[in-house]
Amino acid sequence: MRKNNIHGGGKRTNEHGLTFEGRTNFIDSIKNNKNFNVSQIRNFNKSFKIYFKNKKIGFYAEKNEFYKLLFKGKSGWKKLISKQYLPDAVFINEINKTVYIIEKKFQARAGSVDEKLQTCDFKRKIYTKIVSNCKKKYETKYYFLLSSWFEKKEYNDVKDYINSVGCKYFINKIDLIELGLT
Repeated sequence: MRKNNIHGGGKRTNEHGLTFEGRTNFIDSIKNNKNFNVSQIRNFNKSFKIYFKNKKIGFYAEKNEFYKLLFKGKSGWKKLISKQYLPDAVFINEINKTVYIIEKKFQARAGSVDEKLQTCDFKRKIYTKIVSNCKKKYETKYYFLLSSWFEKKEYNDVKDYINSVGCKYFINKIDLIELGLT
């Protein structure tokens, strides 16, 4: 008899991860704030222009659309890195000239995400390399958006590490001020 996997991991990783990602959707959060509005970018599935009080302030993209947006649809990343890394969410703030890479990690028991948290310095450097080679000049910030599982004391060392290498982590939500939006 097959047991239901209620925690994710293994074959159900994407199902549970996407549920968490759906609860932490940037575009839905922006739409719920009366000062912001969004418009989808033509020929993109998950890329949007972000407006604050009707003034364009930036762009949002997910996964490989980040590259299409940054390099205007061309495969410019292939000249820079050996593999395409797919960020869960990216906010490009045109006001403060910062690209915010946001990786969402859900966990409900010990597993492979534990190790993935230790890759933030590498990923930050990769994304910085990519961003520094686009036409516009931006700073790059790398953030983890973590589920409440990571509030446990056993994650204190890795959370200290994340901060020590210039990355940041947040539990369940990222305040708009952290994205330069206040």
